[in-house]
Amino acid sequence: MGMTAAKSLQDTFAPSNRCFGCGPANAQGLRIKSFVEGDELVARWRPEAHHEAFTGMLNGGICGALLDCHCNWAAAHHLMGVRGEQVPPCTVTAEYKIALKRPTPTDGELELRARVVETVGDDRAWVEGELLAGDKVTATCRGLFVAVREGHPAFHRW
Repeated sequence: MGMTAAKSLQDTFAPSNRCFGCGPANAQGLRIKSFVEGDELVARWRPEAHHEAFTGMLNGGICGALLDCHCNWAAAHHLMGVRGEQVPPCTVTAEYKIALKRPTPTDGELELRARVVETVGDDRAWVEGELLAGDKVTATCRGLFVAVREGHPAFHRW
């Protein structure tokens, strides 16, 4: 995937994006920041009490949103390289499965990791990701992310 950027992919390519999970312009969103580290995309994120399902544990839907957006950016960044373009295509989630492995504590920083495991043409990527608390994997996912074309509501949303 390349070297780590000084700014996150979101801040570099989509500073006006209002997505709940990854939009820098959404003050109420999760605002993840994804960085290229070798062949993976990595983000570190700190939950707050209002993200909890119950005291000290992250809501499962928030786990899913974190992984969905982070994996989407892994696909977009990868497809940018496949296409030889300077900006990532706008991608959306076509298929997605998450497995909640254990409760995710909210008392510290969490880590998201994602990697492209298969590319289909120049517009689709299968991505696998994981959410970690310390050295423990708390959730995993696998999803298909598709670059949208003109006419789709997400086209050029960034």
